[in-house]
Amino acid sequence: MYAIVETGGKQYRVQPGEVLRIEKLPGDVGGTVELTQVRLVQGDAGLLVGRPWVERARVTAEIIAQGRTRSIMVFKKKRRKNYRRTKGHRQSFTQVRITGIATA
Repeated sequence: MYAIVETGGKQYRVQPGEVLRIEKLPGDVGGTVELTQVRLVQGDAGLLVGRPWVERARVTAEIIAQGRTRSIMVFKKKRRKNYRRTKGHRQSFTQVRITGIATA
């Protein structure tokens, strides 16, 4: 059984027991989160495709970490104009373990 969910403007293919990093969601480590924007579910009942979401489908996940990725450097330059800017960025993420996929 698997599902395709949308969160943080991105789509993920998830299965129970899978661990993945998604855009930051509110919640504490050890808590649960419910993803309701499910685009597709493949299970025992066959393939359910949403238009745009599958009705009454939800994916539950356990939050196992909240963190930030490693730093990246953003460097801007315009040649011959003495214009240089350096800036760093660290993206926040939530690491979750998928615990279940429900369709009803």
